[in-house]
Order: sequence, then C-alpha cells, then structure tokens
Amino acid sequence: MTDRIVAAFDFDGTITTSDSFRAFVLHAAGPARFVLAALRCLPSIAGVPLRLADRGRAKARFLFAALGPARFETLDAAADRFVRERLPALLRDDMLARIREHQALGHEVVLVSASPSLYLRKWAASAGIDTVLASELEWRDGAYTGRLAGRNCWGPEKSARLRAWWGERAPRTLYAYGDSRGDREMAALADHPWIRGTVPMPPMAHAAGGAM
Repeated sequence: MTDRIVAAFDFDGTITTSDSFRAFVLHAAGPARFVLAALRCLPSIAGVPLRLADRGRAKARFLFAALGPARFETLDAAADRFVRERLPALLRDDMLARIREHQALGHEVVLVSASPSLYLRKWAASAGIDTVLASELEWRDGAYTGRLAGRNCWGPEKSARLRAWWGERAPRTLYAYGDSRGDREMAALADHPWIRGTVPMPPMAHAAGGAM
C-alpha cells in the first residue's frame, strides 16, 4: 500500500450530461449519415440492453457505418473539432469543480470510460488529467477497421484497467465517480464510491504531505 490517493472518474453521464460518443459521431458525420448509420445498425444497437449484442462491437460498427474506413488523420481532426466546438456544452460544472478539488489536494485523477480515447485524451489534457483508460479504436494501415483494439472499457473492464494501471502501487484511498451499471465494478473497488443519484458526494481527503 502506498500514500497515493486516486480519483477515478467515469465520463459519460458523470462528467457530461449525455452520451459523448453519440454526440461525437453526430458532430463528425452530420445528421444524415448519423441517421442512416443508426438505421443500418439498429438490430445490434437494440440488442445491447437485451444482452443479445456485444456493447463494444455495436459501438465500433456504428462509428464505421457513419464514417467508413476513415483515415486516422481525418478522425483525429474530427476529434479536435468536437472537443473544441461541441463537448464543452455537455460538461457538468459541478464535476469539473470536483476534479479541480482533487487536483488541488494532490490526488491523481484518472479518466475511466467506455468512450474512445480518440477524443477523451484531448479533453483530458485540457483538464490537466494525465491518465485516460478508455476504449481504443483499431487501425490498419492508418485507417479505422470498424473494430475496437482490445476490450470495451465498461463494467468489469474498468476495474481491470485500474488494477493494471496502478500495478503494485495500489492507492491508499480510491474515490470512484460514476452514474450507471457500467461503473459498479469500479465503485466496488473504491473506499469512497459515488454513483449519481444514489449517495451524497464523499468528503475529500488530503494527500500525504498536504495539498500540492
């Protein structure tokens, strides 16, 4: 055990007011292509809550249906525009303030999300967050393949990613912030779990040696 204090934040519905992945696809593809992609992928999208379709595969296929085998440079530029033009309107001021509180106390803040790292890393850098554990898109010869590289970072995968990230340096205190079923395993790891709408915000602890 170390003196580390870690605050792990889910993104969609926790830091944001709505799903950022759908907002990204809509912003990058435009309304017409977004709707056509949704219709094309409707069976798999509808099958996710019924556990008839894999959540990660459905998400990756929807992005491919909307944008096709886009080049990395194209999607990277779309991610830049999304973070600059659309994402700010989705952010919750109270959660941004909570992130800043953790940072001011010297806690390590980590973003843990099922959404693609493609745009999450850009936003996280702007918020002073160094670590992003998220779903990764698969690329081949510089183009998007329509698949994820590795597992969808949802549910049990969130706690697995956190454990792999800290390795032998498990935190003395772990805060976990979420809003849905996909955050339960991460919350179960935490000393101070918070799921939106279920419990009050936990009190803040000081890192060893005081605030930084």
